[in-house]
Amino acid sequence: MTIDMFIGLFGGLGLFIYGMNMMGEGLKTVAGNRMKRLLEVLTNNHIMGVLVGTIVTMIIQSSSATTVLVVGFVNAGIMNLMQATGVIMGANIGTTITAQMIALNLSQIAPIAITIGSIMFLFSKRKKIKQTGLIILGFGILFTGIDFMAGAMKPLRDHEGFKSLLISFSRNPILGVIAGFVLTAIIQSSSASIGLLQVLAMSGAFSNVPGVSVLALIVPILLGENIGTCVTAMLSSIGASKTAKRAAIIHFSIKIIGTIWALLALGLISLISAGNNPFYGFIANISGTTLMEGNIVPNVARQIANVHTIFNILNTLLLLPFAPSIVKLSEKILPGEEKEDLGGLKYLDDRIMENPTIAVGQAVKETVRMAKFSLENVNTAVKAFFDKDEELIEIVLDKEQSINSLEREITSYLIKLSNSNLLERDNIKITNLYHTTNDVERIGDHAENIAELAQLSIDNNLFFSDIAISELEDMASRVGSVLRDSITALENDDIELAKTIYSQEQEIDNLEESLRDSHIERLNKQLCHPSSGVIFLDIVSNLERIADHATNISKTVLDLEKDGNKIF
Repeated sequence: MTIDMFIGLFGGLGLFIYGMNMMGEGLKTVAGNRMKRLLEVLTNNHIMGVLVGTIVTMIIQSSSATTVLVVGFVNAGIMNLMQATGVIMGANIGTTITAQMIALNLSQIAPIAITIGSIMFLFSKRKKIKQTGLIILGFGILFTGIDFMAGAMKPLRDHEGFKSLLISFSRNPILGVIAGFVLTAIIQSSSASIGLLQVLAMSGAFSNVPGVSVLALIVPILLGENIGTCVTAMLSSIGASKTAKRAAIIHFSIKIIGTIWALLALGLISLISAGNNPFYGFIANISGTTLMEGNIVPNVARQIANVHTIFNILNTLLLLPFAPSIVKLSEKILPGEEKEDLGGLKYLDDRIMENPTIAVGQAVKETVRMAKFSLENVNTAVKAFFDKDEELIEIVLDKEQSINSLEREITSYLIKLSNSNLLERDNIKITNLYHTTNDVERIGDHAENIAELAQLSIDNNLFFSDIAISELEDMASRVGSVLRDSITALENDDIELAKTIYSQEQEIDNLEESLRDSHIERLNKQLCHPSSGVIFLDIVSNLERIADHATNISKTVLDLEKDGNKIF
């Protein structure tokens, strides 16, 4: 093999992978909300999971990317393992669309696609047209890469060393499986490695091997490439939760089991048919012929695509009834229970950024989780004050550290997410979430202030009149209510509930002024101790500020209704 051949091969492979990724990025952006809705309707029914996995992978153009996404979803709590199993099986089917597309060999129209796609992407101001242009441009680049690789590998048709290698694969299928696995593990894309196999077929590299059935030497390599795609997900699961690691194990198990039964079945059929395998004849018949250098020859590229599709469909049909058993197998391979880290992220995972629209929805869930911690801390701090309970004060101070940690991690995630290819609505939502996380963190600070005031009250043995206690209880109840409503509005994107927050906050503002006036009057009449009065006013002030931040949270919900323009 010459240097020119290597340059043509790797240059073409680079174009192929780049074009495939470009198509996937464009399709993900255009179909972002639809993909989100697909995943939202996902249930424990793993048949539905198969359908979702198939459709999503057709959009993303990579089963590896879908499986990495699934690992992220499991890690973030979007999916359970049963759902993940169905989606992974569907992804294995969906990825075969790339091989079927490559078998069309549309290299002749690639320059036209590049021209049209470039014009749409570079000169249109409308985002949807630009994204459609990106898809068309990626399609053109992909087939240009195929053309480069096919041209570079033509000399292999007459290369004796390459023929000997292929003959050894046909004699020992395990070697073919290993070769396919290693190739895919290196490239990190089964679509690319199978595409490379198809390009070899288009170059005629398999046609001149004497005494060897083309499919007999190709199928083991193809099966190995199916296993190799698991490497990406396995690497992605490093550092993830145990459940996410189990999702990667499930993916690997499905491929290994499928390869074993396929090799055994094909070997048995060949033995019974005295080497003339009828399955290979069936594939050749349904794949038809193609024109190569003026000669009509079997369409080996289509045969590869059809074997790839049929294997993954059969593997899914055979293993789907055993999905619960595969899940249990993953739990036996990796036993143990998850431990929730209060201060760690629960719903966010970098892998989910493969689909920014879903990642934005997860960022909302994580922010809501943080807000609920802050609400709990407000309630605990108020109770600590009324009950003079120092243990509750310690709980507030500990949880405040977790809230601060969450604020930093969510903000860091939002910064990374903002650099993704986002829809305009998602950009607005991310901007709002920056402000919301800051408001939630400030609510936690005010809860901490109230806890410290409670400690001061205990240390100085301060007492409050029944009227003062009653007034504080009333205000704390109202503030807790407005904070709960604002969190619910954020969680459910409830515009109508968000609209009620402002009027509730105005009532709290009026109540604060009234409580200040009445308490100053009690101080003037010497009905309250001055030190108690200072703490009373500080608590009232902190509660009022909590209500202000709750109102800010509701405004971020209402901003989306006005396309980012402030309502208040």
